[in-house]
Amino acid sequence: MSDNKIPATTTPGFSHEKVETNNFLMIVLILLVIAIGGLVEIVPLFFQKSTTEAVKGVEPYTATQLIGRDVYIREGCYNCHSQMIRPFRAETLRYGHYSVAGEFVYDHPFQWGSKRTGPDLHRVGGKYSDEWHRIHLNNPRDVVPESNMPAYPWLEKTAVNPADAAPRMQALRTVGVPYTDAQIADAAAELKGKTEMDALVAYLQVMGRALK
Repeated sequence: MSDNKIPATTTPGFSHEKVETNNFLMIVLILLVIAIGGLVEIVPLFFQKSTTEAVKGVEPYTATQLIGRDVYIREGCYNCHSQMIRPFRAETLRYGHYSVAGEFVYDHPFQWGSKRTGPDLHRVGGKYSDEWHRIHLNNPRDVVPESNMPAYPWLEKTAVNPADAAPRMQALRTVGVPYTDAQIADAAAELKGKTEMDALVAYLQVMGRALK
């Protein structure tokens, strides 16, 4: 009677055991998988019209609005206010049409988020007068008694530098914002004599007005 020997199995050079016992190799493979997964999700977005083309009515920010946006970011307004209205009934009833990517193709970076310490500001444009915004920024409690927002009185006393806008517009043009040479050349004249308050109010008043 012949012996039925089970043939010896050979351990492959790239086995589970080798991966699980080598921390460096495990880290490299995890990063590789995450990178591939991220690319699969992100790359197609660069070729979808809904994410790369502006919706009708969206225009590049004027020089004043652009500087106002910089003030908005500098003062940390995004820490309490989102510019993303999510597609839920409770959101759209309160704030209006949900946010779409085509409204933000000229925003670098965009201000989406889910923070709700203060109300969403995406559709605030045209909702209140310029004077209301000025009072609100100088002392929020004068128009919203329950507000816990800090006051920003220095904005009304701080003049903008007219020379700041043109370099920003040129930089944005390199990433696809269609500013013309004339718009860039006229930026300094548009900002002459304006304060940071003027600029911020101009930015607030244009938010979300293209899509209703």
